[in-house]
Amino acid sequence: RNAKSPCINLLLTYDSGCIGSCAYCGLSKKRPGQYTKKSFIRVDWPIYSLSRIIEQIKKKNHRVKRICLSMITKRKAVRDSLLIIKRLKSELEIPLSLLATPTILKKQNLIGFKANGVEMFGIAVDTATKDLFEKHRGKKVKGPHRWRYYWQTIEEAVEVFGPGMVGVHLIVGLGETEEEMAKTIQRVHDLRASTHLFSFFPESDSLLAQHPQPPIGQYRRIQLARYLIDEGIAHAQNFHFDQKGKIVDFGIETGKLEEIINAGRPFMTSGCPDKNGEVACNRPYANSLPGPQIRNFPFLPEPEDIERIKSELT
Repeated sequence: RNAKSPCINLLLTYDSGCIGSCAYCGLSKKRPGQYTKKSFIRVDWPIYSLSRIIEQIKKKNHRVKRICLSMITKRKAVRDSLLIIKRLKSELEIPLSLLATPTILKKQNLIGFKANGVEMFGIAVDTATKDLFEKHRGKKVKGPHRWRYYWQTIEEAVEVFGPGMVGVHLIVGLGETEEEMAKTIQRVHDLRASTHLFSFFPESDSLLAQHPQPPIGQYRRIQLARYLIDEGIAHAQNFHFDQKGKIVDFGIETGKLEEIINAGRPFMTSGCPDKNGEVACNRPYANSLPGPQIRNFPFLPEPEDIERIKSELT
Protein backbone atom coordinates (compact mmCIF):
# COMPACT_ATOMS: atom_id res chain seq x y z
CA ARG A 1 0.00 0.00 0.00
CA ASN A 2 2.95 2.25 -0.69
CA ALA A 3 3.82 2.91 2.94
CA LYS A 4 6.91 5.06 3.39
CA SER A 5 8.77 6.32 6.43
CA PRO A 6 9.97 9.93 6.31
CA CYS A 7 12.10 9.34 9.41
CA ILE A 8 15.73 8.16 9.36
CA ASN A 9 16.37 5.87 12.33
CA LEU A 10 19.99 5.60 13.45
CA LEU A 11 21.20 3.01 15.96
CA LEU A 12 24.48 3.35 17.83
CA THR A 13 26.47 0.15 17.30
CA TYR A 14 29.48 -1.25 19.16
CA ASP A 15 31.35 -4.52 18.64
CA SER A 16 30.97 -5.31 22.35
CA GLY A 17 27.23 -4.67 22.24
CA CYS A 18 24.61 -3.58 24.75
CA ILE A 19 24.89 -4.53 28.42
CA GLY A 20 21.10 -4.79 28.74
CA SER A 21 19.38 -8.16 29.18
CA CYS A 22 15.84 -7.20 28.13
CA ALA A 23 13.89 -10.39 27.55
CA TYR A 24 12.19 -9.26 24.33
CA CYS A 25 15.04 -7.33 22.70
CA GLY A 26 17.08 -8.48 19.74
CA LEU A 27 20.12 -6.61 21.06
CA SER A 28 20.09 -8.30 24.49
CA LYS A 29 23.44 -9.65 25.65
CA LYS A 30 21.59 -12.89 26.45
CA ARG A 31 20.55 -13.40 22.82
CA PRO A 32 23.02 -15.69 21.05
CA GLY A 33 25.13 -14.54 18.12
CA GLN A 34 27.67 -11.88 17.19
CA TYR A 35 26.38 -8.50 18.28
CA THR A 36 26.91 -6.67 14.97
CA LYS A 37 24.95 -9.45 13.22
CA LYS A 38 21.93 -9.27 15.53
CA SER A 39 18.61 -8.00 14.28
CA PHE A 40 16.63 -5.35 16.13
CA ILE A 41 12.86 -5.03 15.74
CA ARG A 42 13.25 -8.11 13.51
CA VAL A 43 15.35 -6.38 10.82
CA ASP A 44 19.06 -6.02 10.16
CA TRP A 45 20.76 -2.68 10.83
CA PRO A 46 23.61 -2.32 8.31
CA ILE A 47 26.57 -0.30 9.57
CA TYR A 48 27.54 2.90 7.75
CA SER A 49 29.83 5.77 8.59
CA LEU A 50 28.18 8.96 9.80
CA SER A 51 29.69 10.82 6.83
CA ARG A 52 27.98 8.50 4.37
CA ILE A 53 24.68 8.73 6.20
CA ILE A 54 24.75 12.54 6.10
CA GLU A 55 25.75 12.47 2.43
CA GLN A 56 22.79 10.25 1.53
CA ILE A 57 20.33 12.27 3.60
CA LYS A 58 21.38 15.41 1.75
CA LYS A 59 20.52 13.71 -1.55
CA LYS A 60 16.98 12.96 -0.29
CA ASN A 61 16.62 15.98 1.95
CA HIS A 62 13.12 16.79 0.68
CA ARG A 63 11.84 13.36 1.78
CA VAL A 64 13.40 13.24 5.25
CA LYS A 65 11.16 14.84 7.89
CA ARG A 66 12.96 13.70 11.06
CA ILE A 67 16.06 11.88 12.27
CA CYS A 68 15.98 9.67 15.36
CA LEU A 69 19.18 8.54 17.04
CA SER A 70 18.84 5.53 19.35
CA MET A 71 21.29 4.85 22.16
CA ILE A 72 22.08 1.45 23.63
CA THR A 73 23.05 0.75 27.23
CA LYS A 74 26.78 1.45 27.17
CA ARG A 75 28.59 4.21 29.05
CA LYS A 76 30.43 5.60 26.04
CA ALA A 77 27.09 5.98 24.22
CA VAL A 78 26.49 9.23 26.13
CA ARG A 79 29.62 10.88 24.76
CA ASP A 80 29.22 9.35 21.30
CA SER A 81 25.58 10.43 21.04
CA LEU A 82 26.52 14.01 21.77
CA LEU A 83 29.25 13.95 19.09
CA ILE A 84 26.81 12.56 16.53
CA ILE A 85 24.13 15.08 17.49
CA LYS A 86 26.56 17.97 17.01
CA ARG A 87 27.62 16.66 13.62
CA LEU A 88 24.06 16.09 12.40
CA LYS A 89 22.89 19.54 13.49
CA SER A 90 25.94 21.23 11.93
CA GLU A 91 25.17 19.78 8.50
CA LEU A 92 21.41 19.20 8.38
CA GLU A 93 18.34 21.28 9.17
CA ILE A 94 16.07 18.40 10.05
CA PRO A 95 14.24 17.88 13.39
CA LEU A 96 16.19 15.53 15.63
CA SER A 97 14.96 13.05 18.23
CA LEU A 98 17.03 11.04 20.69
CA LEU A 99 15.79 7.71 22.04
CA ALA A 100 17.86 7.62 25.20
CA THR A 101 18.80 5.16 27.93
CA PRO A 102 18.10 6.60 31.41
CA THR A 103 20.33 4.02 33.11
CA ILE A 104 23.49 5.75 31.84
CA LEU A 105 22.25 9.37 32.01
CA LYS A 106 22.16 12.24 34.46
CA LYS A 107 20.03 15.36 34.15
CA GLN A 108 23.09 17.33 33.03
CA ASN A 109 23.36 15.04 29.99
CA LEU A 110 19.77 15.89 29.03
CA ILE A 111 20.57 19.59 29.26
CA GLY A 112 23.57 19.03 26.97
CA PHE A 113 21.49 17.14 24.40
CA LYS A 114 18.90 19.91 24.35
CA ALA A 115 21.54 22.64 24.04
CA ASN A 116 23.06 20.91 21.02
CA GLY A 117 19.90 20.48 19.00
CA VAL A 118 17.85 17.52 20.23
CA GLU A 119 14.24 18.67 19.96
CA MET A 120 12.36 15.58 21.13
CA PHE A 121 13.47 13.07 23.74
CA GLY A 122 12.32 9.46 23.88
CA ILE A 123 12.40 6.95 26.74
CA ALA A 124 11.50 3.29 26.24
CA VAL A 125 9.91 2.24 29.52
CA ASP A 126 8.20 -0.54 27.53
CA THR A 127 6.36 -2.30 30.38
CA ALA A 128 3.18 -1.09 32.04
CA THR A 129 4.05 -2.18 35.58
CA LYS A 130 7.04 -2.31 37.91
CA ASP A 131 6.73 -6.09 38.32
CA LEU A 132 6.86 -6.63 34.55
CA PHE A 133 9.77 -4.21 34.28
CA GLU A 134 11.73 -6.23 36.83
CA LYS A 135 10.75 -9.48 35.14
CA HIS A 136 11.71 -8.48 31.59
CA ARG A 137 14.29 -5.70 32.03
CA GLY A 138 15.54 -5.56 35.62
CA LYS A 139 16.79 -7.78 38.40
CA LYS A 140 15.03 -10.99 37.31
CA VAL A 141 16.98 -11.05 34.02
CA LYS A 142 20.09 -9.56 35.69
CA GLY A 143 19.62 -6.37 33.76
CA PRO A 144 20.88 -2.91 34.78
CA HIS A 145 17.63 -0.99 34.40
CA ARG A 146 15.50 0.27 37.29
CA TRP A 147 11.84 1.29 37.12
CA ARG A 148 12.12 4.20 39.54
CA TYR A 149 15.01 5.79 37.67
CA TYR A 150 13.20 5.57 34.32
CA TRP A 151 10.24 7.51 35.70
CA GLN A 152 12.53 10.01 37.39
CA THR A 153 14.20 10.61 34.03
CA ILE A 154 10.82 11.19 32.36
CA GLU A 155 10.11 13.94 34.87
CA GLU A 156 13.55 15.47 34.33
CA ALA A 157 13.20 15.25 30.56
CA VAL A 158 9.91 17.16 30.62
CA GLU A 159 11.63 19.86 32.69
CA VAL A 160 14.44 20.11 30.13
CA PHE A 161 12.65 19.61 26.80
CA GLY A 162 9.23 20.93 27.74
CA PRO A 163 5.67 19.55 27.84
CA GLY A 164 4.76 17.47 24.82
CA MET A 165 8.40 17.04 23.78
CA VAL A 166 9.03 13.72 25.56
CA GLY A 167 7.81 10.43 24.14
CA VAL A 168 7.47 7.31 26.29
CA HIS A 169 7.52 3.95 24.51
CA LEU A 170 5.14 1.32 25.87
CA ILE A 171 4.72 -2.21 24.51
CA VAL A 172 1.32 -3.89 24.69
CA GLY A 173 1.37 -7.62 25.35
CA LEU A 174 4.14 -8.22 27.89
CA GLY A 175 1.74 -9.60 30.48
CA GLU A 176 -0.20 -6.53 31.62
CA THR A 177 -3.96 -6.05 31.74
CA GLU A 178 -5.67 -3.35 29.70
CA GLU A 179 -6.43 -1.54 32.94
CA GLU A 180 -2.76 -1.50 33.92
CA MET A 181 -1.70 -0.19 30.52
CA ALA A 182 -4.41 2.48 30.40
CA LYS A 183 -3.41 3.74 33.84
CA THR A 184 0.26 3.86 32.83
CA ILE A 185 -0.61 5.85 29.70
CA GLN A 186 -2.54 8.22 31.95
CA ARG A 187 0.50 8.54 34.22
CA VAL A 188 2.63 9.50 31.21
CA HIS A 189 0.06 12.09 30.15
CA ASP A 190 -0.18 13.51 33.67
CA LEU A 191 3.60 14.05 33.56
CA ARG A 192 3.01 16.09 30.36
CA ALA A 193 4.67 13.53 28.11
CA SER A 194 3.18 11.45 25.27
CA THR A 195 2.90 7.70 24.75
CA HIS A 196 4.35 6.04 21.67
CA LEU A 197 2.63 2.68 21.47
CA PHE A 198 3.95 -0.65 20.22
CA SER A 199 2.44 -4.12 19.92
CA PHE A 200 4.71 -6.91 21.13
CA PHE A 201 6.17 -8.98 18.30
CA PRO A 202 8.56 -11.80 19.25
CA GLU A 203 12.22 -11.55 18.27
CA SER A 204 13.73 -14.91 17.33
CA ASP A 205 16.16 -16.39 19.90
CA SER A 206 15.24 -13.77 22.51
CA LEU A 207 14.00 -14.89 25.94
CA LEU A 208 10.44 -14.11 24.79
CA ALA A 209 10.79 -15.72 21.35
CA GLN A 210 7.80 -18.00 22.06
CA HIS A 211 5.67 -15.33 23.72
CA PRO A 212 2.52 -14.61 21.65
CA GLN A 213 1.46 -11.27 20.24
CA PRO A 214 -1.41 -9.65 22.14
CA PRO A 215 -4.84 -10.29 20.64
CA ILE A 216 -5.70 -7.66 18.05
CA GLY A 217 -8.76 -6.57 20.06
CA GLN A 218 -6.61 -5.83 23.10
CA TYR A 219 -4.25 -3.72 21.01
CA ARG A 220 -7.07 -1.80 19.32
CA ARG A 221 -8.66 -0.91 22.66
CA ILE A 222 -5.34 0.33 24.01
CA GLN A 223 -4.71 2.34 20.83
CA LEU A 224 -8.06 4.02 21.32
CA ALA A 225 -7.38 4.57 25.02
CA ARG A 226 -4.00 6.16 24.25
CA TYR A 227 -5.54 8.54 21.74
CA LEU A 228 -8.33 9.59 24.08
CA ILE A 229 -5.89 10.17 26.95
CA ASP A 230 -3.14 11.90 24.98
CA GLU A 231 -5.65 14.18 23.27
CA GLY A 232 -7.23 15.08 26.61
CA ILE A 233 -10.61 13.70 25.55
CA ALA A 234 -10.95 11.12 28.32
CA HIS A 235 -9.28 10.07 31.57
CA ALA A 236 -8.40 6.51 32.53
CA GLN A 237 -10.07 7.11 35.89
CA ASN A 238 -13.40 7.24 34.05
CA PHE A 239 -12.86 4.05 32.05
CA HIS A 240 -14.78 0.95 33.08
CA PHE A 241 -13.06 -2.45 33.20
CA ASP A 242 -14.32 -5.98 33.66
CA GLN A 243 -12.98 -8.45 36.25
CA LYS A 244 -10.06 -9.35 33.97
CA GLY A 245 -9.06 -5.73 33.44
CA LYS A 246 -10.49 -5.44 29.91
CA ILE A 247 -11.79 -2.02 28.90
CA VAL A 248 -15.56 -2.18 28.48
CA ASP A 249 -16.32 1.56 28.47
CA PHE A 250 -14.13 4.57 27.63
CA GLY A 251 -16.10 7.02 29.73
CA ILE A 252 -17.28 9.29 26.90
CA GLU A 253 -20.55 9.69 24.99
CA THR A 254 -21.15 6.91 22.43
CA GLY A 255 -21.70 9.23 19.47
CA LYS A 256 -18.44 11.07 20.11
CA LEU A 257 -16.56 7.79 20.47
CA GLU A 258 -17.93 6.51 17.15
CA GLU A 259 -16.90 9.75 15.46
CA ILE A 260 -13.34 9.37 16.76
CA ILE A 261 -13.15 5.73 15.65
CA ASN A 262 -14.50 6.57 12.19
CA ALA A 263 -11.80 9.24 11.77
CA GLY A 264 -9.17 6.48 12.04
CA ARG A 265 -6.43 8.51 13.72
CA PRO A 266 -6.30 6.52 17.00
CA PHE A 267 -5.02 3.53 15.04
CA MET A 268 -2.18 5.28 13.26
CA THR A 269 1.39 5.00 14.51
CA SER A 270 2.07 7.24 17.50
CA GLY A 271 5.53 8.76 17.17
CA CYS A 272 7.55 11.95 16.87
CA PRO A 273 6.09 14.46 14.39
CA ASP A 274 7.45 16.42 11.44
CA LYS A 275 7.46 20.22 11.29
CA ASN A 276 3.75 20.20 10.39
CA GLY A 277 2.68 18.07 13.33
CA GLU A 278 2.08 14.89 11.33
CA VAL A 279 3.76 11.69 12.54
CA ALA A 280 7.20 11.38 10.92
CA CYS A 281 8.34 8.24 12.75
CA ASN A 282 5.55 6.06 11.40
CA ARG A 283 7.53 2.76 11.51
CA PRO A 284 5.77 0.84 8.72
CA TYR A 285 5.27 -2.79 9.75
CA ALA A 286 7.61 -2.50 12.75
CA ASN A 287 5.32 -4.63 14.91
CA SER A 288 3.17 -6.51 12.41
CA LEU A 289 3.53 -8.02 8.98
CA PRO A 290 2.06 -6.40 5.85
CA GLY A 291 -1.50 -7.58 5.40
CA PRO A 292 -5.02 -7.01 6.67
CA GLN A 293 -4.09 -6.98 10.37
CA ILE A 294 -1.89 -3.90 10.40
CA ARG A 295 -1.28 -2.99 14.04
CA ASN A 296 0.02 0.58 13.64
CA PHE A 297 -1.22 2.18 10.45
CA PRO A 298 1.56 4.25 8.81
CA PHE A 299 -1.17 6.05 6.87
CA LEU A 300 -4.75 7.05 7.56
CA PRO A 301 -6.93 3.90 7.60
CA GLU A 302 -9.30 3.59 4.68
CA PRO A 303 -13.06 2.89 5.07
CA GLU A 304 -12.60 -0.88 4.77
CA ASP A 305 -9.87 -0.68 7.41
CA ILE A 306 -12.23 1.16 9.74
CA GLU A 307 -14.87 -1.52 9.38
CA ARG A 308 -12.32 -4.19 10.27
CA ILE A 309 -11.11 -2.14 13.24
CA LYS A 310 -14.67 -1.82 14.54
CA SER A 311 -15.07 -5.58 14.51
CA GLU A 312 -11.70 -5.98 16.25
CA LEU A 313 -12.61 -3.53 19.03
CA THR A 314 -15.50 -5.67 20.28
